[in-house]
Amino acid sequence: MSEPCPCGSGRDYAECCKPVIKGTAKATTAEALMRSRYTAYVKGEVDHILHSCVQDDGIDEDATRSWSQKADWKGLRIIRTEKGGPTDTAGVVEFVASYTMDGLKDEHHETARFVRQDGAWLYESGDVKTATVVRSSPKVGRNDPCPCGSGKKYKQCCGR
Repeated sequence: MSEPCPCGSGRDYAECCKPVIKGTAKATTAEALMRSRYTAYVKGEVDHILHSCVQDDGIDEDATRSWSQKADWKGLRIIRTEKGGPTDTAGVVEFVASYTMDGLKDEHHETARFVRQDGAWLYESGDVKTATVVRSSPKVGRNDPCPCGSGKKYKQCCGR
């Protein structure tokens, strides 16, 4: 049974990001590594996220695992790439990873820098662009009916 790859490539997961995540193949481009890292967040494969960095000693593994597991990943959009091809030694990938967490829609917009060392692409660093967080459902007003269904106003029920 085929499973579409979460990275949005349109390919089957088993032929796209899974071999890179499991270590049976190397990413051929910086974009391919970036897509595998996004897919690793979706799949909870935190080891791949940690081991695909130039330096993984500054990464908070628990926070990374928590974000991976708590987020409901909605999709990946590649904005642009610079170099990062099969014969390059460095590359840049600008991307947006959309997700919801704790009832809020959010986007992780980053311009990531990658380098190739010993034939393997690695994440080096990135610049994150902050975005406004948007609620996934409308905000409940103080005088609105409580969403719990009690029939009381929100301010007199769950909004205390």
